[in-house]
Order: sequence, then C-alpha cells, then structure tokens
Amino acid sequence: MTKIGLLSDTHGYLNPKCYEFFRDCDEIWHAGDIGNIQVADALSEFKTLKAVFGNIDGQDIRAVFKEYLVFRVGQVKVLMMHTGGYPGHYSKAARELITRERPDLFITGHSHILKVMYDQKLDCLHMNPGAAGKSGIHRSVTMIRFVIDQDQIKDLEVLDLKRND
Repeated sequence: MTKIGLLSDTHGYLNPKCYEFFRDCDEIWHAGDIGNIQVADALSEFKTLKAVFGNIDGQDIRAVFKEYLVFRVGQVKVLMMHTGGYPGHYSKAARELITRERPDLFITGHSHILKVMYDQKLDCLHMNPGAAGKSGIHRSVTMIRFVIDQDQIKDLEVLDLKRND
C-alpha cells in the first residue's frame, strides 16, 4: 500500500499546509508548473518526489524533470504530464500517450481546476489536483491525497483552502 500526495501548479510557492496534509504520504507527485527548483528541493527533502515540468517551468526544472512520466505503483500504471486535458478533451499529445501506454491512472495539471473523473471509453481514472500555488485563476488552493493498494486507487481526500489561507 502506497500513500500518495498529489499537487500541481505551485508556481514557485509551496503552501506550508501541504506538509501537514502530506505528512503520512509515502510519495509526493507534482504534475508540473513547479515554478522554481527550491519548491522541488523542499518537496524532495520531505518525501520521495515524482514530478514533471510544466509550461512555465524554466531550464532549471526541465534539466531535472521530464515532460511526462510512465511508472507503476503496485499494479497501477500511471501516466503523468502537465498539459493533457481531461476525458473527452485530451490534447493530441496526451491522447497519443494514453493510447500507447494504456494507463490505469492519468494525471495532469495546468487547468488550475480540481477534477477527478473516470474515462469509461479508455478505462482510465483521470486526476487533476487543481492549483496549490498563489498564481493563476483559481479561487482556492487544492491538493489531493490517495492510496494505491495493489490494483486499487482508493481513500481519495481533497485539501481545499481559500486562496489566502
């Protein structure tokens, strides 16, 4: 059983409440727009970090992280990329990767909108944790934590804070 903390779009700001929310997690996954290497370093000092770069990330982030990741946790195959869309509205690159990789879990960021939905057509769960930083269009700061237990994705919880919290 692996406990995952998922966030995106920190844009260079790491909300201190993430440490409490992710305290019992085994890994933290960042779905891009990290903003600066200090945020990535702080997260990786706290927990094991898996991350992808986003459209605002500079060369410091791109030198360390890839555009997308494909990996397994238990029996769950995960595909994570920053700009990928969501079921019925995938980007061309995301659609090609999903078709090729056939993930059980597809994670994106970019939209700043928290979204968890199942794509029945592709038999894949989609998660977007919304935005955890201060910059952008979002009205609240959101993060997700969940558990992967063998082939099950379960116990999903959302942290939803007002922008000024």
